[in-house]
Amino acid sequence: MPDKPNPEDIAGGQALIEGVMMRHGNKIAAAVRRPDKEIVFQERDYIPLTKRYKLLGLMFIRGTINLFEMMIIGIKCLMFSAEVALSEEEKKPKSWEMSLSFIISFTIAIFFFVVVPAFFFTKIKFFVANLILLNLLEGCVRLGIFLLFLSSTLLMEDMRRVFMYHGAEHKTVFAWEHGQELTIENIKVFSTRHPRCGTSFILFVMIVSILVFSLLGRPDFLHRVIYKILLLPVVAGIAYEAIRFTGKHSHWKWVQLLSWPGLMLQKITTREPSDDQIEVAIAAMKKVI
Repeated sequence: MPDKPNPEDIAGGQALIEGVMMRHGNKIAAAVRRPDKEIVFQERDYIPLTKRYKLLGLMFIRGTINLFEMMIIGIKCLMFSAEVALSEEEKKPKSWEMSLSFIISFTIAIFFFVVVPAFFFTKIKFFVANLILLNLLEGCVRLGIFLLFLSSTLLMEDMRRVFMYHGAEHKTVFAWEHGQELTIENIKVFSTRHPRCGTSFILFVMIVSILVFSLLGRPDFLHRVIYKILLLPVVAGIAYEAIRFTGKHSHWKWVQLLSWPGLMLQKITTREPSDDQIEVAIAAMKKVI
C-alpha cells in the first residue's frame, strides 16, 4: 500500500468535458476519453508563481494568485477536453470562442454577484440600522442567486456528466490522501464531497465577503460596486486560507461543522461516477503523483 501523503502535500483537480484534470506539485495532467473510448492525455510541468516569487507565496496573497492561475489552466484544459471529447460531427470551439465565452461569463458573474446585490443593498440601507444585518441580507441575495444558478445546471445533461467526473476527481483525491492503491474498487468507497472543493471555496467567499464588506459602511451604489470589485482579491485570499485550513484539519469536529454547508452544496455539483469515469480520474492522477 502506498504511503499516506503529508498533509502539506496537496493534490487537486477539475472536471472537464469527458475528463479530469489533476494537479500535484509542479505537474499538471488532463485525461480525456475520446468518442472511441481511448483515453488521451495532456501533460505539462508548471511551477506556480507562488513558488517562483516568494512574495506571492505569502498567506492571504497566495490565494488570489492561485485562483488566477487555476482559472487560466482550467480554461486551457477545458479547450483540450472539448477538442478531444467532441466527435467530428460536433462543432469544436476555437480558442477565441472559449476566451470570449469566459469574458462574457465573468461579466455576467460580476453583474449578478456584485452589481445586483449592491443595488439591493442601496435600496434597503435606509430601513436597516444594523450594518452586519444589512450585509447579511445582501449576502442572502447573493447566495440565493448562486443556488438558483447551480440548480439550473442540473437541467443540462452535459453538466450532469461533468458533475459525475467532478465526483470521480474527488473520490480519487480522497483515496490518494488516505494512502490507498488507486484502483476503481478502492476509490468507489470514498465520498464525492471534498472539503477543499471549489464549490466550498465559493461559499467561503460569500461568507467572508459579508464580514469584509461590512467595513465599507453605507456607500452609494456606484462606490459600493467599485469597492467590492477592488476588495475581491482580499476576500479570495482570506477564503483560500480558510478552505486550505479546513481541508488539512477535516478530522476536527468544529472544522467539520464549518465545512458542512459547503459539503452539502456539493450535492449539487458532484454526482456518483461510473467505473469508466473513475478510470479516467485514476489515469490523470497517476500522471502527476
